[in-house]
Amino acid sequence: MKLKLIYPRWEKLKGQTTFNLPPHGPVVFAASLPEYVDVSFTDENVEAIDFDEPCDLVAISMMLSTQVKRGWAIADTFRQRGRQVLFGGIATMLHAEETVGHADSIFLGEAEGRMEQVLDDWRNGRLRKVYNYMAQPQSPIESVGPARRDLYKRHLYNHKGVQMVDLFHASRGCRFSCYPCAVTYLGGRIFRPRPMDRVVEELAAIDNNRLFIVDNSLAQNKEWEKQLFREMIPFRKKWISHTIEDDPEILDLAAQAGAWYVYQAVYDTSEYIRERVKRYHDHGIGVEGTILLGLDNQKEDDIRRLIDFLLEIDLDLAEFTVMTPFPHTKGYDDLLRQGRIFDFDWNHYNAGQVVFHPGHMSAERLQELYDLAWTSFYAAESQESRMFRLFCNVALREMSEGTYRPRDRRLAGKSFGRDLARKPPV
Repeated sequence: MKLKLIYPRWEKLKGQTTFNLPPHGPVVFAASLPEYVDVSFTDENVEAIDFDEPCDLVAISMMLSTQVKRGWAIADTFRQRGRQVLFGGIATMLHAEETVGHADSIFLGEAEGRMEQVLDDWRNGRLRKVYNYMAQPQSPIESVGPARRDLYKRHLYNHKGVQMVDLFHASRGCRFSCYPCAVTYLGGRIFRPRPMDRVVEELAAIDNNRLFIVDNSLAQNKEWEKQLFREMIPFRKKWISHTIEDDPEILDLAAQAGAWYVYQAVYDTSEYIRERVKRYHDHGIGVEGTILLGLDNQKEDDIRRLIDFLLEIDLDLAEFTVMTPFPHTKGYDDLLRQGRIFDFDWNHYNAGQVVFHPGHMSAERLQELYDLAWTSFYAAESQESRMFRLFCNVALREMSEGTYRPRDRRLAGKSFGRDLARKPPV
């Protein structure tokens, strides 16, 4: 059986550095398929779809709300040509009611241990319109195997000659329930770590020396976190992740394990945030601040103070988003009930476009402040330049450890030395 797996493109935000990471969801899904399935994979963000490629079934994996309309269009084209289409992924789960009208079948929930039944139904001509496993117990976390990274076309994932990171996850679920987040709807509120031997097995199989650990948060269980970092130390990989625990022992282990930089939510101008960033830097870990604008407790002066504060605390990078009411979040339910959502075009749900009426300013003013935040933070040094310095940092560490691979053409050239001379790494 030949299955064509597609990851739809989406419109990138204007003004930001554009690069493409190898998507994780599709290759995790591919790992759940029986061995008899021959998979071909197309990431439409880096290559065109061949609609004439022979296949028995088309599977479309969608992660973002901004992908869904393109995913629907792709499915419509294949179905017009007589192909059957199966949808899955996070965005399918968030937009199931609309997606089902463009699909022969949609799959909701975790795929491990369940695809044999779906494909058996397909072979016997009884493919169900909806396979909904969201109300059932999640797949056993022990069943999550190594992702099918062999499906990537590696040469397509670099930015100006710099190899991008591989994505990897060590756990599922999240014990937190943040207001704008859909994770508890999608993966449950129970933290589910993968068995450490399976984590080590997958790490050992990843050829790339640089990783993005995509777990919702690593700060879920201190003992597990310490064990994870201890197991990672021998691999000498360099990695990015979401927030880790603010604990001296954990920060030290993270640094030993190769922490490159972390995403840290900056939600106020407190001394705690200032010291938090400093503690990361004291351990040689860079920080990308993630800043959410447009919450109901924010007035214009609050946002302006926050922008000024960010310039004081020595962030390596900052990523600004506007509050976006994604379906199946408390934010969506509240704003919908209050009649404050005015735009339901899912292409605009990219965390960079205001689609609702804020509590203390107009939608237009919030959009202006969002644009101001980006231009103010990167006025002295561009986002691309700051990103390049982070790559210089990691390349220097790799060189000192003997793990550097000279596949980064830009870092291997004269610009690498000039950049380091201009501003030393953190």
